[in-house]
Amino acid sequence: MSDRTAPPEGALVGSSPTDEAPRMTHREVLESLSGILLGMFVSILATSVVSSSLPRIIADLDGEQSAFTWVVTATLLTTTITTPIWGKLADLVDRKLLIQLALVISVVSSALAGLSHDTGMLIGMRALQGIGAGGLTALGTVLIADIISPRERGRYMGLMGGVMGIGMVGGPLLGGLITDGPGWRWNFFVGLPFAVAAIVVLQRTLHLPPLQRRSVKIDYLGAFLLSAGIALLLLWITFAGSSFDWASWQTAAMVGGSVVLLGLAVWAESRAAEPIIPLHLFKNRTLVLSVVGSVAVGIAMFGTSVFLSQYMQLARGKTPTESGLLTIPMVVGVFVSSTLSGQVISRTGRYKRFMIAGAILLTGGLALMGTIHYDTSFTLVALYMVILGTGVGMLMQNLVLAVQNTLDVREIGSGTSTVAFFRTLGGAIGVSALGAVLSNRVGDLIVQGLKGLGIDASALGAGGTSAIPDLASLPEPVRVVVERAFGDAIADLFLVAAPVAVVSLIAVLFLKEVPLGHKSGIQQRLEQEQQDQRDAVAAEVPATVA
Repeated sequence: MSDRTAPPEGALVGSSPTDEAPRMTHREVLESLSGILLGMFVSILATSVVSSSLPRIIADLDGEQSAFTWVVTATLLTTTITTPIWGKLADLVDRKLLIQLALVISVVSSALAGLSHDTGMLIGMRALQGIGAGGLTALGTVLIADIISPRERGRYMGLMGGVMGIGMVGGPLLGGLITDGPGWRWNFFVGLPFAVAAIVVLQRTLHLPPLQRRSVKIDYLGAFLLSAGIALLLLWITFAGSSFDWASWQTAAMVGGSVVLLGLAVWAESRAAEPIIPLHLFKNRTLVLSVVGSVAVGIAMFGTSVFLSQYMQLARGKTPTESGLLTIPMVVGVFVSSTLSGQVISRTGRYKRFMIAGAILLTGGLALMGTIHYDTSFTLVALYMVILGTGVGMLMQNLVLAVQNTLDVREIGSGTSTVAFFRTLGGAIGVSALGAVLSNRVGDLIVQGLKGLGIDASALGAGGTSAIPDLASLPEPVRVVVERAFGDAIADLFLVAAPVAVVSLIAVLFLKEVPLGHKSGIQQRLEQEQQDQRDAVAAEVPATVA
């Protein structure tokens, strides 16, 4: 037999071209999901476990508000940059190996962050952790698309929502307990046993058919230009208004340089054999609108929730443990809304109505959170957080679902990671921009408050108004000024983010609802390979006759 008639790499052994790709049983799906969900849990836990202790960490390391912002921004930046790279790799090489590698990077870097002796090292290790998080963000969603069809995905949304809920609730709670107990450094080591377990479970339970063998070409030039352009933009957002004026030569140089680099990145992507972000994907209307909505969701969600721990601890004087407990209402909103909407979507196949409701609730929740002060009733704050979380739960994952439902199976990795890329990009921009606004606003309010008391701003210590204060060490009148300043300034951030959420509502309104498919990614890919095999055989027949 000629080599040309041998089945292609990745074809089912013993299958004929007319065989239908097998459908996984409910048990097989649950077994495969177990490792994926454990990996997602590790990613969420590694990030959320430090959220309630960051104010304490930065204060202990003698950091300022800009350091607090950059501990978060550095992770989001590298997650943003590497997500499309991981997504492209997912279309080219073994996905199980990739997610295991991402787990190792994420947890090892987290452990190194626990050894930080200053904010610079902490920011660097968190940036490295973002590389692993980028892989877990892209690959977790891609692998779920592999084994579960769009129509059935809602059936398992409760499991995914449960894992997210446990990670998002348990992380801050566990982080608060550890910080108030043995110390905040232990937060960075808590994910190690879970990561080892995830790697073992993935190896034993996740069985994917091999991809067709092909040469792998990574667009290094596009990746570099994209990374440099985004990094320069975020640096400008962070330092403009504090280190230099918004209208200055530094602004012109950094913004101009960022535009040039991103323009060159688009040029490089248009000519690359395997672009990081395939530009032809943007011909897909659903993807374009989902990208717009995801940017807005990223800004609204990451850019505001990051500062909730500061509100609870610096405006309300709560401990890290209490801070974690008080953010539970927002997570409950995410969990309940994503679970219930997923079940209904699975039964009906209709998802747009939930996305519209989610965008409306997201906008309303942000507007309501913009009314809080340092003495607002916790019951009222909890209600507002439930509304905000409910909106996020209905909107975020369904934007990805809508895109996956319209993409060619061979581009699921690139398309999914593109949406995640723009969501985390929006989050990184939101955290940087809102962090800069918060720093300036808090400084102004503290100076005004102290002036009213007849006290000089240097009473706060060597860091002045830019340092993260230790409330317990401040005199009562000064402490009230600081609490009021952080309460009002953080509320302003929610008001700034509310109009951005309106953009996501507009994008969702223009989305065209496409009936959800009934075939998983594995089924589609195997059937595509069988079709390619039939085409190859058909092409050989005329050549043989000739």
